[in-house]
Amino acid sequence: MKIVMDMDGVTLEELSEIWDEIRENYDTSDNSAYDRAVLDCAARLASDPGGESAHVWAIGLTMMAPYLTWLPGAGVAEQAAAALEAADRALRDRGCPHDSHPYLSHDDEEDEYLAELVLALADETADWNEDSPRSEWRCPRNAAGFARIGLDIIHPGSVTDVPPRLPVEAKDSISTLSALLHGYPKPWTDIDDEISSQASELSGAAPADRAGRLMVVRAVTWYAVSGMVRTKSVLDDLAEAVEEVLPHFTGGGCAHDGHPSLPDSGPDAAELGITLSSSGGRELYERRRLASGRNAPLDAVVCPVLMAEVADRTLTLLRKRRDDLFGERDTSHADAEYLRADGRLNIELLVERTDNKSWNEQYADDLGLWAARRHRQSDGRDRAVLLLVAHQAMKNSYPSPPLSVVRGVLATMRAVAAAPLPAECLHEDEHPPLGRAEFRAGLAHFWAPEECPPAEESRSAASWTCPRFAAAVAEQCIADLGDLYEEDALADAS
Repeated sequence: MKIVMDMDGVTLEELSEIWDEIRENYDTSDNSAYDRAVLDCAARLASDPGGESAHVWAIGLTMMAPYLTWLPGAGVAEQAAAALEAADRALRDRGCPHDSHPYLSHDDEEDEYLAELVLALADETADWNEDSPRSEWRCPRNAAGFARIGLDIIHPGSVTDVPPRLPVEAKDSISTLSALLHGYPKPWTDIDDEISSQASELSGAAPADRAGRLMVVRAVTWYAVSGMVRTKSVLDDLAEAVEEVLPHFTGGGCAHDGHPSLPDSGPDAAELGITLSSSGGRELYERRRLASGRNAPLDAVVCPVLMAEVADRTLTLLRKRRDDLFGERDTSHADAEYLRADGRLNIELLVERTDNKSWNEQYADDLGLWAARRHRQSDGRDRAVLLLVAHQAMKNSYPSPPLSVVRGVLATMRAVAAAPLPAECLHEDEHPPLGRAEFRAGLAHFWAPEECPPAEESRSAASWTCPRFAAAVAEQCIADLGDLYEEDALADAS
């Protein structure tokens, strides 16, 4: 059977290639060529929705349906849906001798084979490797089934009697969040907007979708509080959304003996949450669970008692880390670590913690802010050491120091950089070599020459306390930190 477009003689083989290109590259908008292909296929189906070729056009529209969830031209999705609805009405009650039809087991992973299958259906001499015979694929009821699959793609949850699948938008979200939470966001991802959008999705979620959306917020919260997000409003949005939905989960009980452990990996937790945020995803979860014999029943996973615990833990974490990252940071505890019993600097520990090693990242933020604050109250050798400790700690901060730290460190560094300077250095030797191994030994010897042996190449005390050296250190630190946050946020320093 050779199907040809009346107007320009395009063959079915050429059509199937176009349809498959649209299936693969659906995430585009304002594409007039795609619109024309959809409208042509829809017109052919609408002109004879109960005809012998209906299965071809129904499968074609099903292949292109993901594009119709994106941003097609005005009225394109509506015309395609109307054609699919007409085919379903005309074909679904037709009598047939078949006990089953292929659409009943067709899932989204098999969509990529539809282009080849359409051609094989039209050519009796073509190889046929399908489990179901051609007659079942061509059956009017199967065509009606694919019409409903197409409708379900365009309008998720709008039809019944088709295999469940994730909405196209959900699959895109899983892909985007997986890349983001693995630490390699897609180039076009606006991280703040992407994370804040999950708060909006939770706030506006239907009751059945709410548990899944909370799981997604739980997943992105770990990323948001890690220091990778530098905008306080993002954490505010997440916290407000959790506060808003928490009452929906509290005050009830359950009959479960226990609750399952949710994924502790951000990408896995987000994928589960997105899957459970739609009726198709929840049905898909249950089908996979029953087929594999793994995972907990859906009612236990989305249990309100478990969700109340998730919401409470997520909210507690968001509030604490929001204060740590953006609020007034308490560094009084650092006195016990970095001062000796007599109140003098614990130079050995300070030198150790300023070494550029990954295990010092955990100390960097509190150490840098503590040193910057103490610098303002110190003089002499202590003052020189604390300036250098604050600078080196900021070098160790990962992924970058939070606003609460940057405010305090910049306040000190800007004051140092603005101080009057002598025209020339008052020492003959070079300034200490920041970032080199001998720097740490030299710093310890400078502060406590009687306790710490000198480095092979030790600098004079005057080079360590040189105002021009201090200004250079401060200016470098300002250059490193000054662009991390907006000036209006930095201006709100306590």
